[in-house]
Amino acid sequence: MENFPVINLEKLNGEERGATMEKIKDACENWGFFELLNHGISHELMDAVETSTKKHYKKCMEQRFKQLMASKGLEGVQAEVHDMDWESTFHLRHLPYSNISEIPDLQDDYRNIMKEFAVKLGKLAEELLELLDENLGLEKGYLKKAMCGSKGPSFGTKVSNYPPCPKPELIKGLRAHTDAGGIILLFQDDKVSGLQLLKDGHWIDVPPMRHSIVINLGDQLEVITNGKYKSVLHRVIARTDGNRMSIASFYNPGSDAVICPAPALVQKEGDDEEKNHVYPKFVFDDYMKLYAGLKFQPKEPRFEAMRATGGLGPIAIA
Repeated sequence: MENFPVINLEKLNGEERGATMEKIKDACENWGFFELLNHGISHELMDAVETSTKKHYKKCMEQRFKQLMASKGLEGVQAEVHDMDWESTFHLRHLPYSNISEIPDLQDDYRNIMKEFAVKLGKLAEELLELLDENLGLEKGYLKKAMCGSKGPSFGTKVSNYPPCPKPELIKGLRAHTDAGGIILLFQDDKVSGLQLLKDGHWIDVPPMRHSIVINLGDQLEVITNGKYKSVLHRVIARTDGNRMSIASFYNPGSDAVICPAPALVQKEGDDEEKNHVYPKFVFDDYMKLYAGLKFQPKEPRFEAMRATGGLGPIAIA
């Protein structure tokens, strides 16, 4: 199996820029995932985020999680569980407005660290979208603009812990799914693994690397790129040992953003623009309402459903 793509962003500033852009292009086209090193977010900030997140879990979340799992009878489960995940989570919203001040049980220093981290991640997301613009032959800023609704993009963070699980063969940390949105930036535990993606029919481990940011592409980028880039199924495997930290930040379209294939990418396929629109046109919020009930099912029927409610023509499923 090929090596999981790891991109050193510092190399964009020198003579290896061309080769680095090609690695990003290959990762987007063939993996839907890649891992970033030297991404511009300081190690000190990342260490502070990790320390505070793990401290918050131990103090405020761990006992709650144990009680929840016990109440659902999952610790003594004997058959495979298909409708629940072995994870402890809370969510933060950053854009179009922040709810960090409203989340209970967060220490003030943790709130401030997460605010700072979100600003850095948002900047990195927009830098990455410009690199994707360049690789796709789109005008600079196209992908960001495509995801801006009337209030700009949506941006939020899911803070997760995956505690030790007594029956990892019977329950997933997180069931297989593609992400609904745009571009996802993950700061994951560098000691406890568990994240896997599906490539060529095989589940591949996403390697834990200290101070890296894992990037994956969501369903909306698949639509906007007209299938040139694909969102990829991924899951989290539960483990009997170790508590895995996962901080996933989702740079998504604004709720009223109209999502459709970039005309430039459609036109390049042939002369008849209408025939080449293979993905549907829809409002992002409508897609999210559908996704909420179908997250753990294949994405293709979701695209079909969007087309049936007013899209641009038949969808070519690769």
